[in-house]
Amino acid sequence: MSIGRGLGALISPTFSKKKPSADDTSGTQRIWMVPVSEIKPDPRQPRRNFKPEELKELAESIRQHGVLQPLLVAEKADGGYEIIAGERRWRASQLAGLATLPVIVKEMAEGQKLEVALIENIQREDLNPLEEAFAFKRLIEEFGLTQQQVAEKVGKSRPVIANTIRLLELPEEASAALVAGKITSGQARALLSITDKAQQLEVLASMLGEKITVRELEREAQKRNEGKQARRRDPNLLYLEEKLREALGTKVAVTQKGEQGTVSISYYSKEELAEIVKKIAL
Repeated sequence: MSIGRGLGALISPTFSKKKPSADDTSGTQRIWMVPVSEIKPDPRQPRRNFKPEELKELAESIRQHGVLQPLLVAEKADGGYEIIAGERRWRASQLAGLATLPVIVKEMAEGQKLEVALIENIQREDLNPLEEAFAFKRLIEEFGLTQQQVAEKVGKSRPVIANTIRLLELPEEASAALVAGKITSGQARALLSITDKAQQLEVLASMLGEKITVRELEREAQKRNEGKQARRRDPNLLYLEEKLREALGTKVAVTQKGEQGTVSISYYSKEELAEIVKKIAL
């Protein structure tokens, strides 16, 4: 079974031997009603930020309509259940004052539980950009996946995976601004193109004080990296750089003097270098 197919592929396994709820009539997909107090979140869950206002809205919906989608949980060795998918619903249900919750119990290895939790959150777009970046990195480091394999599992392109992981290189102040929604992911990536950290923070302060587009930020980064005397660049070279970035999924710089020039390709891991070489060699 491919975990990349999402939660739909997980709703037909063996379940707990506990007595099912009265409305359980399915022979394969059993839904149990479990006390909220017996359900605990997975401490390794990738999502860390739950906006209070969104939880309140969901809690109000649950009061009116109930929990429309069961949580996916696993039985704990010491009793109770651990959430694989659905922590947001669990938190909102507590606010709504529910005593029990509908769950589907899945027998799953520890590593598989974490992988499913990571992918489920990514596919649902429940994570902020940095949480998503950490999730991608964990899938690569803890499960030995390549960036391409992660891309296939979560339904995104490999360049998106690479560019998202780069967000982990942001200075702490920029990371906080990104999580708070004060800057966009595009602005954050443009900020990373500034090589000097002090200048990164200076530009960040400017961004937070006034509206600035990603394109304007990229131009500012270009000027700072090349120096105040940097001449106006040929738009054709900028276009070529953008096309190469899209094709290779990484930062590319093109310089030209007369009819000659240099193409500089950045990479951030041995794996990424191998993938770039593979693409160029094809």
